Amino acid sequence: MKKSNVYTKTGDKGMTSLVGGVRVPKTHPRLEAYGTVDELNAFIGLLITYVTDEADREFLLGVQHKLFSVGSYLATDQDHKALRPQSIIHSEDVEAVERAIDEVDAGLPPLRLFILPGGTRGAAVCHVCRTVCRRAERCILELAGTGVPVDDNLTAYVNRLSDYLFVFSRKLNNLNGEHEIIWQKSCK
Repeated sequence: MKKSNVYTKTGDKGMTSLVGGVRVPKTHPRLEAYGTVDELNAFIGLLITYVTDEADREFLLGVQHKLFSVGSYLATDQDHKALRPQSIIHSEDVEAVERAIDEVDAGLPPLRLFILPGGTRGAAVCHVCRTVCRRAERCILELAGTGVPVDDNLTAYVNRLSDYLFVFSRKLNNLNGEHEIIWQKSCK
């Protein structure tokens, strides 16, 4: 069995193929959207290295798999290729993130003030994930604004995921006895 080449040279002039074969510039909003989702997935891989609880690690690994599905969805030109079933985000996926948010939040003290990103290394990485997730959401919404069909469950999933990452950052700080950094309104 011949090993496939990692390089194809087909993108050397700034073009790439979508699922379905259509060639688009690498600067296309579709690539910005799924590229940012890929970046988020990589940061979540980094976040997992700071997480010790096995249930939390498993949940985040499941998120990585779903983000791969989100990327596949965004990379598929539905005018030329039908979506693969594994590329579809369902309402149950959104609900699973909502349940995870509720579970994490139930174990946290009430939040009455704005907090700054930081605390433990894991919490800081979690905040990076959260901000990349928000950027991915904006890219996806921008793509939808160009007329590319984007399912509501997909956008809801990414939106909820950023909420989850916020509460999870708080959990990581709380577990390690790290005080959250409260925003000083006076900026002194």
